[in-house]
Amino acid sequence: MSAGLTGSAVRNGLAGLLLLIALGSGLDTALGLGDAFLIKSLAAFGLVLAIMAAFLPLHRPQVRCGPANQVTLVRAVLTALLAGLVGEVGTAAVAWTALLLALAAAGLDGLDGHLARRWGWASPFGARFDMEVDALLVAVLAILVWSLGKAGPWVLAAGLLRYLFVAAGYRWPMLRHPLPPSRRRQAICVVQVLTLTLALAPLLPPVWSAAVAAVGLALLCYSFAVDTLRLARQAGLDPPTGGTP
Repeated sequence: MSAGLTGSAVRNGLAGLLLLIALGSGLDTALGLGDAFLIKSLAAFGLVLAIMAAFLPLHRPQVRCGPANQVTLVRAVLTALLAGLVGEVGTAAVAWTALLLALAAAGLDGLDGHLARRWGWASPFGARFDMEVDALLVAVLAILVWSLGKAGPWVLAAGLLRYLFVAAGYRWPMLRHPLPPSRRRQAICVVQVLTLTLALAPLLPPVWSAAVAAVGLALLCYSFAVDTLRLARQAGLDPPTGGTP
């Protein structure tokens, strides 16, 4: 990997860390959250940086992270702040803060892809980085919806499905075969984030929050089922000969 790309990733990671500390400290003071909030946020952002480092070689031959990945990194900062709110006392201020952070993260979704295509920064790394941040955002939102009493524990399945699918790939290699780009998959991912975000709204009664979250979860289950059946059919027509697909 080039020194230029590594240096760019380090600089962007540090910038994201400073942004997280600044925003987190402000929220800590405004909401009276305590030290645990910032520690949880930093831990979540550390996970994002580890993911970024693991897949960075996929960005070659680019020598800079680029504006699209910087937008994704900002979304990761917002997601980490949301993770920091997990376990905090569910006051009205905390609920509204969670909603605003979720709306900001959802509003930036799609901008990174647009910038990558417009300015020629698209890469397998950018696609993977965006997907991992999306998955983490959905998982954090699902935990918040449950912990704030807006839906039952079943809503956690929204955040677990993608990780269970990846884990299942180690048992059934056919699930590790690449899938072609899908507008259906992209649209349902957006809907899933929006339904969980709406479920966080303090003005929405829990019964309605649960109903909204259930719609998003049902669509997500449908999407995973379609992809699983497609991979199963492909495996049946062209069974793997062994080894890692």
